[in-house]
Amino acid sequence: MEEPWDFEFLSRIADSCLSFLSEFVDDWLTNDMRVSIFKILLGWLIFSLIAIHFAWKVYGNTVNDMYYRQGTGQNGGTPDTVSHLGGW
Repeated sequence: MEEPWDFEFLSRIADSCLSFLSEFVDDWLTNDMRVSIFKILLGWLIFSLIAIHFAWKVYGNTVNDMYYRQGTGQNGGTPDTVSHLGGW
């Protein structure tokens, strides 16, 4: 049989998460240089991820087509000449 989760363990995890979040909010509301740099970098990261998302929506099919051979079959068309890299 499975043992139930220890309530004290879950309570300790919840308390540590709550204390981390309260410290984070207190730091976020201060106006020191460290928080300002963090806000700038976080904004830059979010802006970059949104820009990558929209660029992939616009150019994704074009990029995808450049890396796949055109033709029939699973791997595209077959080469016209025999490969010399095969076994004996």
